[in-house]
Amino acid sequence: MAALDRADTFIVDVPTIRPHVLAMATMHSQAMTIVRLVDGDGVEGLGEGTTIGGLSYGEESPESIKSAIDTYILPVLEASDISRVGETMARINACVRGNHFAKCAVESALLDMAGKRLGVPVSELIGGGRVRDTLPVAWTLASGDTARDIAEGEQMLAERRHNIFKLKIGKRAVRDDVAHVGAICKALGDRASIRVDVNQNWSEPQARLGMAMLHDVGCDLVEQPTAGDDIAAMARLSQGQTIPLMADEALHGPRSALRIAEAGAASVFALKIEQSGGLFATAQVAAIAEAAGLGLYGGTMLEGSVGTAASAHVFATLPQLDWGTELFGPLLQTDEILAEPLHYADFALSVPTGPGLGIALDEDKIAYFRRDRDGPRLHAVTTGA
Repeated sequence: MAALDRADTFIVDVPTIRPHVLAMATMHSQAMTIVRLVDGDGVEGLGEGTTIGGLSYGEESPESIKSAIDTYILPVLEASDISRVGETMARINACVRGNHFAKCAVESALLDMAGKRLGVPVSELIGGGRVRDTLPVAWTLASGDTARDIAEGEQMLAERRHNIFKLKIGKRAVRDDVAHVGAICKALGDRASIRVDVNQNWSEPQARLGMAMLHDVGCDLVEQPTAGDDIAAMARLSQGQTIPLMADEALHGPRSALRIAEAGAASVFALKIEQSGGLFATAQVAAIAEAAGLGLYGGTMLEGSVGTAASAHVFATLPQLDWGTELFGPLLQTDEILAEPLHYADFALSVPTGPGLGIALDEDKIAYFRRDRDGPRLHAVTTGA
């Protein structure tokens, strides 16, 4: 039996390299809740819970993630054999409702520990193990300025960092947004794939107009144009438009995935380990999509390196990953919190190969950016559409 010896849950705030403009908020830094678990043998596990724009995106925040772990999940861990990851997570799920982001952080840490004990990467503990060692990675162009986004895209292509670009839209009038996207499609041409994310900010009539226009200007994919809880509207749009619709905020684990697939409400699923409730649940969502003949995309909550590594391990096990991934979160931050950064090159991310998640924290950076230490105090977001 492996018993929990100690745990540390803390929030770090790392600035972003530029303002990141979304429909619901503008981010100037990223707040990440890191959980560090250590068992009686000294084996350490790391996990991360991160949201987009605090509470402006969803129902969990960095602060609520920390509170849920410290107050409700740690007592379950203290009474569990934490080497039995599935059993431990089942006990947590029986005691704690919802709180997918907090559960994902803890499950990631438990899997990190399990992989280290066995001497294998986390990817070998999921499904049939990894089928790929690198993942294509998109970059989000989200300055809101057309010329600046084009210049940023050209730089990424020249540096061979990214040739897939997602544009954050939905804050302006539909025609203005489409003009912005069309200009970028024209500038980058056939050298890149251009997709958009509306973050639920269109009504159904706006989405019908916008999706038709986006198809005409060369956009490849539209992510969550309408409210995620309006499955009927998503089904009408998905079945009535040529351009593929990707479900994101509508997905909250296997049950929601099954409902969306049954309704024909999307052509593509954006897989997110936190929204799904963990790596195992994400694999289940992917299996539902594959059985329904839907495309897969490895999404992100703009996690830092810990959450990105965890995501990479589960995405590496997927036989079909038609639309690539967007695991660029660490590249959006001004500083790296790992002792050895994740490796990005040739338009792809290399999946770590070491035991567990294959990562270690840079303790000096953690000490500097921790909220409960003498690090900086950052204003994370400007809210409002």
